[in-house]
Amino acid sequence: NIFGLFTLEMLFLATLLALRSSVFIPDKIAGNRTSQSESDIPARGGTNRKSHKKDVLSISDELLEDIGPEALQYISNHIDEEPGKTLVIDTTTRFNIASQPMGIFSKIVNLHRLNDVRFVNKFLEAMNNRLPEGGLIAVCAETKNQRKERILLKYPPLLNYVIYAFDFLIKRVFPKIPVGKSIYFFLTRGQNRVMSRAEILGRLCSCGFTILNEQKIKGNLYVIAQKTGPPAFNENATYGPFIYLDRVGKGEKMIKVYKFRTMHPFSEYLQGYVYDNNSLEEGGKIKDDYRVTTAGRIMRKIWLDELPMVINLVRGELKLVGVRPLSQHYFNLYSPEMQAMRIRSKPGLVPPFYADMPKTFEEIVESERRYLEANQKSPVLTDLRYFFKAFYNIVFRRARSN
Repeated sequence: NIFGLFTLEMLFLATLLALRSSVFIPDKIAGNRTSQSESDIPARGGTNRKSHKKDVLSISDELLEDIGPEALQYISNHIDEEPGKTLVIDTTTRFNIASQPMGIFSKIVNLHRLNDVRFVNKFLEAMNNRLPEGGLIAVCAETKNQRKERILLKYPPLLNYVIYAFDFLIKRVFPKIPVGKSIYFFLTRGQNRVMSRAEILGRLCSCGFTILNEQKIKGNLYVIAQKTGPPAFNENATYGPFIYLDRVGKGEKMIKVYKFRTMHPFSEYLQGYVYDNNSLEEGGKIKDDYRVTTAGRIMRKIWLDELPMVINLVRGELKLVGVRPLSQHYFNLYSPEMQAMRIRSKPGLVPPFYADMPKTFEEIVESERRYLEANQKSPVLTDLRYFFKAFYNIVFRRARSN
C-alpha cells in the first residue's frame, strides 16, 4: 500500500543520509577545519592565539577543546616543550612538515589524526627527515576497532549494523580492489580512512621509528615513537590478498615467499615490537597476535594461506620437506651454529614441526636440529620419513598452523 511504500522510502533515505555522514564526511576531530591554513598550528611563537599551558606543552584553546586534557597530559608525560626544539602542529599535508627548517626540531607533535592524511608514509617520512637520530614524535589515529565501536554506538540498533556493513564495504574492501581503490579515493579524497592498530604501528616502524609507548584515549590511539633509522621506502607495499615476504633461503640469500595475506598491512615491520611485548604460545607463535586478521586465522587453520608457496617450489627456491623459511628477525633469534646449519639447504613447504609437534621455541630448534643432521646423512629417506609422519599428524591428529 501507499503507507508501506512511504515508510520504506523514508527508511531508505534515513539510512542513506546516515551512511553519507559516516562514510563520506569526516567526523569533527582535532584540527578538522574548513581551511587548511587555519588548521595548521605553527611552532612556538608563530601564532597570536591564546594558549593554555598544561604541564610543559602549550596548545591553542581550539586544540585543547578538541583533543582534551587527558590526551594533552599523555603527550606531555613523554614529550616536554624544549624551547625552540619542539614543533606542535595540526596538519594533514607533508608540505607543512617538509617546509620546516632542517636541524632545528628534535620533537614533533602532530595533533591531527593520521586517518585524514592522504599519503601516510610520505607524511611520516617527512617527519623522519626533519628529526635527528633519537628524535621523538607524537601522533594519533582512530583504529578500525575504535571506528566500529563509534558507529555502533552512534546509530540505533539494527540500523547501526547496516551502516557499519556499508562502511566496511567502502572503507575496507574497496581500497583492496584495483578498480575499487580508484573509486574509494575519488569519493573520500583519502580522508577518514580506516586503519588497524597493526597498520598504524607498522607504518611508523617502516618509516624509521621505534614505538616507545601507545595508549587509547577517547576514541583515538596516541603513539610516542623515536627515530632510530632511515625509512624503508617500500614502494611495493600492497593491501591486496596476495603478498610476498622476505625470507632467509639457502646460502642466506633473501627470497620472496608467496602467501595469501593473513595479517594487516605493514605488520611485517612490527615483528620486533610484538615479540618484545608479547609472550610465545605453544608452537613458538606469538600469543594474542593482533596483527592477524579474522579471515587470516581461518585461512591458517585450513592451510589456505600457504598455498601460493607452491610457486616458490616450482621456482626451485623451496623443497617439499625442509625447515620453515624464516624472516630475518626470527632467523636472528637462532644461535650462530643453527643459522649455519639452516642455510646449508633450502627451506621447505612441510617443516619438521608437523612431524615432531614441538611446543616451545627451544623444542622447535631441537626438532630442526635433528632433521638437519639426519638430512645431511640421508636426504631422500629423511624427507620421506618426515613427510609421511607430518601427513599422519595433519590428517589424523588435526595438527594445524597457528
